[in-house]
Amino acid sequence: MNSLPLTRDLVLIGGGHTHALVLRSWGMNPLPGVRVTVINPGPTAPYSGMLPGFVAGHYTRNELDIDLVKLARFAGARIINGYATAIDKDAQLIHVAGRPPIAYDVVAVDIGITSAMPDLPGFTTHAIPAKPLGTFATRWDAFRAQAEAPQIAVIGGGVAGAELALAMSHALRDKNPTVRLIDRSRVLAALGYKARQKMLAALTANNIEIIEDAEVTEIFAEGIVLHDGRTVRSDFTTGAAGAKPHDWIAETGLALHEGFITVDANLQSSTPEVFAVGDCAHLSHDPRPKAGVYAVREAPVLFDNLRAALSGGTLRPYKPQRDYLKLISLGQKSALAEKFGTAREGPLLWKLKDYIDRKFMDQFDTLNPMAAPKLPRTTALGVKEVLGDKPMCGGCGAKVGRAALQNVLSDHFGDDAAEIQPGQVMSTDHLRALTNDPVVMTRIAAVHALGDIWAMGAKPQAATASLILPRMSAALQERTMAEIMTTASDVFANAGAKIIGGHSSLGDELTIGFTVTGLTKSPITLAGAKVGDALIITKPIGSGTIMAAEMAGKAKGANVMACLEAMMQDQAKASVILGKAHAMTDITGFGLAGHLRGICDASGVGAVLDLGAIPVMNGALELSATGVRSSLFADNRIGAGPIKGPAFDLLFDPQTAGGLLAAVPAKSADATLKKLLDAGYGAAIVGEITSGPDIKTR
Repeated sequence: MNSLPLTRDLVLIGGGHTHALVLRSWGMNPLPGVRVTVINPGPTAPYSGMLPGFVAGHYTRNELDIDLVKLARFAGARIINGYATAIDKDAQLIHVAGRPPIAYDVVAVDIGITSAMPDLPGFTTHAIPAKPLGTFATRWDAFRAQAEAPQIAVIGGGVAGAELALAMSHALRDKNPTVRLIDRSRVLAALGYKARQKMLAALTANNIEIIEDAEVTEIFAEGIVLHDGRTVRSDFTTGAAGAKPHDWIAETGLALHEGFITVDANLQSSTPEVFAVGDCAHLSHDPRPKAGVYAVREAPVLFDNLRAALSGGTLRPYKPQRDYLKLISLGQKSALAEKFGTAREGPLLWKLKDYIDRKFMDQFDTLNPMAAPKLPRTTALGVKEVLGDKPMCGGCGAKVGRAALQNVLSDHFGDDAAEIQPGQVMSTDHLRALTNDPVVMTRIAAVHALGDIWAMGAKPQAATASLILPRMSAALQERTMAEIMTTASDVFANAGAKIIGGHSSLGDELTIGFTVTGLTKSPITLAGAKVGDALIITKPIGSGTIMAAEMAGKAKGANVMACLEAMMQDQAKASVILGKAHAMTDITGFGLAGHLRGICDASGVGAVLDLGAIPVMNGALELSATGVRSSLFADNRIGAGPIKGPAFDLLFDPQTAGGLLAAVPAKSADATLKKLLDAGYGAAIVGEITSGPDIKTR
């Protein structure tokens, strides 16, 4: 299947429940020839069914969130961390802040709703909407941790507001809370008589003050003002009133109903290439209230219809059920069930709700990781050993190791870049893709290639690009090249350089490389380190381990996105700050220990590393402790030579677009470190240069 060319782009805007289920289904049954893209602000998508339980303290944040990075890997999709800001339906482009437009052949929108009240004075500054859920969950977590005798106001007395009020009261029950539920008319008006009476009883039992027929006119830091002039104190004010569409939808030119995207029975909008589901959509053929159960049940229909739209098949209609079982949390581990006007409550119903919610989330925790390639029955000797027990890592994990290079290129094994004439240096580097997003991969590859120039204290001058695209149609080639070259031009322009040419071809996978020249009056080499110098690194290590874990579905999405962000951070300012270094290199494929060995060998010195001072990326140590390693690890360990003293695996972890490693005069080390920290680098002093050839640790 991987050998078939890509011919169509499917883009999913938002990581809502429907899209999460579509991605899971896609991973189990992908449509050959389709490139899938997911756009979402952040690595996770909270599950609305478990939000009241999370607020009450029954679930952790990890249990609440669907990990979209893992899900995208399983589906073979690229994930873009950002907010969609516009759909140009005529040009079939999606705009996301900070990157080139994303082209589509078919797009689906599942971005939910917001309960923000931007027209209410003070709301944006002093309150937090209950939706989007992720932002609310983060703010509530922080407030709950430090709250003492808190005053809480929930604006909106519907079922969602009442659930939140009960959950908040339960979570803070030991801190003497005061929780008020405020509505402009009557609370819980949408419930039947029996269900409403039971909910009112639960609110009363939890000492929640109900304020009805009260219009909120203003919100300030310490509370809210009602229309009759009353002031209600509040340390945490949230809005759970109604459903408001996201503003940018109004500019799409799609047919709308009260601001929501109007869709037909096939979940198609007024533009056939655009689908919409979940709370952001209005079902014109059979209107339904905003409820997660409809989003979940739309998923198989959307999955089938996206495949049909992309392959020329027949679409099928979505037929929503007339009513559904409403399970409403009551704060403690008890729930109310309501359907067809009948209501029941109790702990057994909480157990039912908990079972249903956990079963839903379990779908995303049992995804099969990428498997090692299957071997033919008969192979040449050594094939199994070379392949190893896992797929080859991308980025620097796919490079030739230090030990192998030393053995073959001993006469040419030295500085990061070559001085081709006095004052001009040149280097070349290319990477196999470690992410499916060409924009992120281009930024990483460009920063990685520029690292050799920055490591010699040079200013980048010019570059040529070398690209291998996966087999794809001419239209997708053009789209991909536009994303890559727009991004590359931006990175090199910011570095003070210009792309002057390049070469492209098609192959099995995306590979991006650059040949770069730079100018310097006095190159910083590996050979100038002096005894007593302090060793400074400018980025944390661990990218090889995290990306190897990501390939196997073991890394947390938040850690993966943070790792990618670190790799995209350029070293231009760091290179200037470290301009007086005696020796310098960038930490890339050979790992920290291997690149330090290069400085020691070239300078005729030794070194001591302070293991506790080495900055490490979030999640890397934990993954390393479980045996996760990049495929280049073993060769790097040999190539680094003997290490005297304790060591840990991340010393040999290959880094992609890693930080600089510099030997600087000890007397200026602290001042240099402060400048690096002030410039936004995760820098640290990690050791010192010593006499003798040994690398030691402490």
